[in-house]
Amino acid sequence: EVQLVESGGGLVPPGGSLRLSCVAFGFTFDDYSMVWVRQAPGKGLEWVSGIKYDGVKVDYAESMKGRFTISRDNAKNTVYLQMNSLDSEDTAVYYCAKGAFQYGSVWHIDYWGQGTQVNVSP
Repeated sequence: EVQLVESGGGLVPPGGSLRLSCVAFGFTFDDYSMVWVRQAPGKGLEWVSGIKYDGVKVDYAESMKGRFTISRDNAKNTVYLQMNSLDSEDTAVYYCAKGAFQYGSVWHIDYWGQGTQVNVSP
């Protein structure tokens, strides 16, 4: 059974930083891309960032470039999202998601976790 468990959310002031983690279970982690998506209050899901199975290729939504960094440790079945220069627009529930296809792209996902809340507020 695929399980994704996020952690690291919390309350942070504008300009602050957080590092989210997601531990994966139930599949061969280093065969799949991993993705972060988020949902702000009253809004739909937004794709944030993705990393290919080998960690070589990464991609970000435009508004996250230069502020967020995705990485993975295949030995620990864990994907991370380092978030810097946070502002109120980043307030959301952040979800870790698994790529849908073995060795596939970061644009198709099939499982996601329960999410971790990030609140950016003075």
